[in-house]
Amino acid sequence: MEFKNKISEVLQNSLNSIEIERLQDNVGYRCNMACKHCHVSAGPGRTEMMEKDIVDQVLDVLKKHEIRTLDITGGAPEMNPHFTYLVTAAKKEGCHVIVRSNLTIFFEKGFEHLPEFYQEHDVEITASLPYYMNSSVDRVRGDGTFRKSIEVIKRLNSLGYENGNSEKKLNLVYNPSGTFLAPEQKSLEEDYRRELAAQHEITFNHLFTFSNMPIGRFKDHLDKTGSLGKYLKTLEDSFNPCTLDALMCRHLISVGWDGYLYDCDFNQVLGLHINDSCPQHIRVFDHEFLKAREISVGNHCYGCTAGQGST
Repeated sequence: MEFKNKISEVLQNSLNSIEIERLQDNVGYRCNMACKHCHVSAGPGRTEMMEKDIVDQVLDVLKKHEIRTLDITGGAPEMNPHFTYLVTAAKKEGCHVIVRSNLTIFFEKGFEHLPEFYQEHDVEITASLPYYMNSSVDRVRGDGTFRKSIEVIKRLNSLGYENGNSEKKLNLVYNPSGTFLAPEQKSLEEDYRRELAAQHEITFNHLFTFSNMPIGRFKDHLDKTGSLGKYLKTLEDSFNPCTLDALMCRHLISVGWDGYLYDCDFNQVLGLHINDSCPQHIRVFDHEFLKAREISVGNHCYGCTAGQGST
């Protein structure tokens, strides 16, 4: 069944926004890595990067509207030349800033200072660590990735990023290594916490589990292996209506690297723009209009509503 029809059947209505609690800002697709599951197909050769004038428009929206959380993503968002300017200015506006980091960026020349920068500005870090074992992580993200990630987490722990610190939060993200759904989040978080403490003496605040979205590089993999149809069927068969209230798209607006608005980062990658009746670009942002909008959906949305959901 088409996802839009499934929503109509369950809600007797369209899927609509509840509130705009955060602005999610994709500042570009350039990345120092090229992970197999990456939904934006990020990599070192990507050229799409948010320019300074768009960054300033994002900051202007934060200043004028009651949106107190800025969620910065990419690619490796740190590779945008205006990244530290964006974080510093958003903090001055009183915003809570979240950065979605791959951790290995801290080993690249010119980025070694970022852990201390994050510490100074109380930036919340949400970092990809697809599993707590070396082989699983390196298979998805490249040789040596797990070792580097562990080294960075130890460094962040020494700077105050650890379990129990409410000001300096470090969250980890799990992605399945194949065409199956993520395990139950709470129990997997306990496994991560136990194993990472025992093996590496590191700690973190929360673990988030996300199903791999059938878009971008992961979709290419599914096509090549002839498993796209089977995976889509798995997601559809696992639809859970209890996930609908907490869907990210119902609580945020996503800003693309070029300033265009989307309901989520996944829609951005697919070019699935925000509802035609809404303002389409950050320069004409209208909070009151956007917070009650109908959300644009597609069959990939089953990825956020399957099982326990990806929120």
